[in-house]
Amino acid sequence: VQLQASGGGLVQPGGSLRLSCVPSGFTLGYYAIGWFRQAPGKEREAVSCINRWGDSTYYADSVKGRFTISRDNAKNTVYLQLDNLKPEDTAVYYCAAGDRADRAWATSRAYDYWGQGTQVTVSS
Repeated sequence: VQLQASGGGLVQPGGSLRLSCVPSGFTLGYYAIGWFRQAPGKEREAVSCINRWGDSTYYADSVKGRFTISRDNAKNTVYLQLDNLKPEDTAVYYCAAGDRADRAWATSRAYDYWGQGTQVTVSS
């Protein structure tokens, strides 16, 4: 049972990326999915979360209005659209799944399964 995050890369400030989170060994539709990020020398921080039905979403203040989380349960995939990227968005981005993680979405302990992360670098 694991999650695979992908879609990261190098992008200039103001650019966009779309991250994907795909499970292996289970169905995403039963779980709330969160995205976290960790920059070098910094603590991991919660970025966004979507509940299992996709009708409730949550965002950190630092990304609100620039990032959009969505899910396609038929494709067993959750997406994080990153727009208007800033250098301070540079980090490894992780997705995580938790049965009712949306109730405490910014708390790492709310999640049961974690992916290996994908690197996002914003630089000119």
